[in-house]
Amino acid sequence: MPEAVEEVREAKVPFQIIEVDGPSMVPTLYPGDWMLVQHGARVRPGDVIVLRHPFQQDLLVVKRIAERRDGGWWVLGDNPGAGGDSTVYGVVPDELVLAKVRGRLRRRRPWAEGEGQRSVTAVLSWVFSAVRPVLSDRSASRRLRAR
Repeated sequence: MPEAVEEVREAKVPFQIIEVDGPSMVPTLYPGDWMLVQHGARVRPGDVIVLRHPFQQDLLVVKRIAERRDGGWWVLGDNPGAGGDSTVYGVVPDELVLAKVRGRLRRRRPWAEGEGQRSVTAVLSWVFSAVRPVLSDRSASRRLRAR
């Protein structure tokens, strides 16, 4: 099943925050995480992107670019068991790539779950682990070729 995300505004603003809904990018992005995306950013292999699904263009997906191929980009999820990537729908044309993911915020907060620990240390620990840039994985194209 593809990674669904809420609607992306058409590049009227350079940055947008979008919620992740699906497991295909675990462990990089989990369902409920928030992504900071940049519209119009240059993309290259290893980048995590938001794109329109090639067969259901009202559905948006989040995937990692594996490599450039004739006609567009070969994209894969970080969670191979979740499916819904170029192994199913083939090469993604450039015009379906909407934004590049620049960062993520984990949704889970330890101080908001029941009677869990609410110390300053617990909150700071969550902040340092939850707010991260989403970095390119330059080894993605090498892994694809090695298979």
